Amino acid sequence: MGSGPPAWRAGAVVRHDRHGPGRVVSDLGDTVVVRFDGSRLEQVAAVDLKPASSLHEDLRDGRLGVEADALARARALAITSVNDQWGVFSRSLIELLPHQLWVCKKVTESWPFRWLVADDVGLGKTIECGLVLMPLIASGRVRRLLILTPARLASQWQVRLKQMFDIRVQQYVSEADPADGLFWDTASMVVGSFHTLRGTRRGARDRLLEADPWDVVVVDEAHHLGADEKTGRTQAYQLLEQLEGRRKIGSLLFFTGTPHRGKDFQFYSLMRLVRPDLFDPETDPSENLPKLRKAMIRNNKAGVTDLRGERIFTRVSVAKRDYAYTPSEEHFYRTLSEFVLEGRTHAASFTGRARSARNLVLTTIQKLAASSIAAVRHALEKRRNALATEAEGLPGRRPPASVDEGQEPSDEWSAEEEELAATETGIDLARDEVRWLTQLIELSLRTERETKIERLLSLIANEFPDEPILLFTEYKATQALVVNALHRRFGHGTSTFINGDERLEGVIGESGLREPWSQARADAAEAFNAGRVRFLVSTEAGGEGIDLQERCAVLIHIDMPWNPMRLHQRVGRLSRYGQRREVRVRILRNPATVESRIWELLENKLASIQEALSHTMEDPEDIAELVIGMTENSVYNEMFSRVPDWEGESLKAWFDEKSARLGGSDALDAARSLAGNIARFDFREVGKDLPQVDLPDLKEFVVGTARRHHRRVRMIEEGLALDRTPKAWTERNYAVRDRYEALTFDRRGQGRAAMSRVVGVGHPLMDTALEEARDLEVRVAEVRGLAEPLLLLAVEDELTGAGARARRLVVGVREQGREVVVVPDWKVVKILKGVGRSAEPSERVWPEPLRRRYAELVDNWWRQVDAVRVGRAAGMQRPVAWPEMLLTPPISEGR
Repeated sequence: MGSGPPAWRAGAVVRHDRHGPGRVVSDLGDTVVVRFDGSRLEQVAAVDLKPASSLHEDLRDGRLGVEADALARARALAITSVNDQWGVFSRSLIELLPHQLWVCKKVTESWPFRWLVADDVGLGKTIECGLVLMPLIASGRVRRLLILTPARLASQWQVRLKQMFDIRVQQYVSEADPADGLFWDTASMVVGSFHTLRGTRRGARDRLLEADPWDVVVVDEAHHLGADEKTGRTQAYQLLEQLEGRRKIGSLLFFTGTPHRGKDFQFYSLMRLVRPDLFDPETDPSENLPKLRKAMIRNNKAGVTDLRGERIFTRVSVAKRDYAYTPSEEHFYRTLSEFVLEGRTHAASFTGRARSARNLVLTTIQKLAASSIAAVRHALEKRRNALATEAEGLPGRRPPASVDEGQEPSDEWSAEEEELAATETGIDLARDEVRWLTQLIELSLRTERETKIERLLSLIANEFPDEPILLFTEYKATQALVVNALHRRFGHGTSTFINGDERLEGVIGESGLREPWSQARADAAEAFNAGRVRFLVSTEAGGEGIDLQERCAVLIHIDMPWNPMRLHQRVGRLSRYGQRREVRVRILRNPATVESRIWELLENKLASIQEALSHTMEDPEDIAELVIGMTENSVYNEMFSRVPDWEGESLKAWFDEKSARLGGSDALDAARSLAGNIARFDFREVGKDLPQVDLPDLKEFVVGTARRHHRRVRMIEEGLALDRTPKAWTERNYAVRDRYEALTFDRRGQGRAAMSRVVGVGHPLMDTALEEARDLEVRVAEVRGLAEPLLLLAVEDELTGAGARARRLVVGVREQGREVVVVPDWKVVKILKGVGRSAEPSERVWPEPLRRRYAELVDNWWRQVDAVRVGRAAGMQRPVAWPEMLLTPPISEGR
């Protein structure tokens, strides 16, 4: 009879030919559950395991390891530990901020994780996402990643993750996913539009639902995942719900700047997607509120700091610049107001969707008129032409479908979609509409140059003669008007544009002819940032997702969106980290218009909300933004769509009635409750724990590990060069190159092409060196230059089940005076800097007295350190700990 498989006790240190070193969790007989690489649990055959030495066994035998090997392993353990928690060594090309590191740590304290991050505009959600993902991808914990965004942001996520972190995701496009294709069988890291994938057309959603599970699912602009008590759940919400129901989601990370849209049911339905174990929209909000801290993070600009605790965002100053209509302009606006009033009277004779559709188009016409005469004339001409086409029996142009079934058509439409909706011809807006349209078009043509545009040009010339300027307008027709005016005044080639379809009609070229102009938004932003153009004219398509703060600090609102949150998003293009100057904002307005008067009333109302909050809240600015975000578009539309009353009726009384819901007690109470029950970065609480290390602290590790393999490392101006990479590294990882000419540890000031040269976690060279060093079987060593003994203690979250992953951190233990103290992992990295001056020390064996002395020291220190407390402070549920390594100063042969 055979002797059977060997028995392995729990905690035994073992080695596996494929998985490397590990610790036994449980012996199941023929198979054994082992934790490898500090976190990954695997069930392997007992006969495939070999015993490996532990720290206590090496101390018992007095066996010392090679100094270079010990330093390589100790540094690798500490570097991996600090990066797994904070992401600080991720090789982004952006300087990392404390609140971003804190978000990374907060999210990854558990695995799998489930969080909604609702940070303010400009705080770097892409960076926060990259910091979370990079260590997980580098360690192999995340192999399948799905990012869902609105359609306009999908390519931006793809580009930014590649540029900032070298995370390469494949963009989902319908053409790549035919019914008989294999897209989801081959794509493991994907970014796609939930607007595209949510629908049943072409079977795209079904194929996604049948794909293999995702380690992490990220959703940007997650407020699109709406649910309403009456109208039900949006298709985007249902998509996530179905992915969850089929167990396709491992970890989940939502991003949105406006999580609460004014309805508790909608908000807690969103939170239920994040944590179905915590939230139920059917229960009283008071039961859900206390749980938010476990699932929702929000930081705002007023609360974030640099590593010294200093506020980092510059001041934003806002000023209005007035203009007045000419008689012909005023005549046009009075006539347009009469048309809108007639249209609303006509719409009142209809009910339901028919009335809603008419009022939507009339509201859009009002918005267009407030933007420019050119914009509304463009829409009116297209509408009249479409009506003429229909009169001839031909189909007219139709507007886009609503963003999602069950929503108010205008609630999520962009301004550009509204512009198209104004040409809808399937409905009649007024009796004898063609006569109205003809009269309005004729009146608009009497104004050759608009006073608003003339005021804009004088404003630029007088106040900002040499400044690069970002200009915002709601509509493309106004955008073309402004571009032409800028070219006429300041020269062709001085401006560029961004809009939703990356195409602008009616631009006058240098030849004097009007012609369409196509320009990718990324190219336009790059030209503006590089200084090749002075002006960037953007619609709301530029209100999200582009960074313009490095060169520009002036923003002009050519027209005002009716929702104040959009203003906040516009300013967020310039009020971002990296802005070194005061951001100066100018608003063009005609004080005589009803829109300007309502805006003034609205500003006063928001100021009163701010004032009321400032007496009771530590961070009132954030509360005010939450209140604005809680107010639906329909409320603002109702405020602004009032037809001007030229007879002087009390606008203030009317506004007070219509704005009652804005900043009401319910909204204020909800905002206060949210702010008081969410997790947020506070430098006073976590500043002392923030890791004071960065990429340059990795240089010594890379140099030392390369020299272990007798490879020459040359120091050059950029950083270092490796003429011949260790063969063991190229054999271990095919992505490691044979040589490196210029490696740098400076993440700042690097261009897009420099990503491959920046060394950090995620670089194949760095990841391979770390993996090799962690596998080295050395646990006790003398290190020249080390002032006192240093014990490395491994703390892990106890988990069971093959294939699971546990969190792991490494801390140092040393004596400080007569007290045994715990040293955080990042300080271990600092302690090990500059030590180890022996090229190749020979292995030694300690005499018996020395063995006993250090064995007692390890046991004594281990007993004095409360490892359970250390683990729980890091978010572990069931922490366990053991001594991993002991480094000591050199001890002479005679001692």
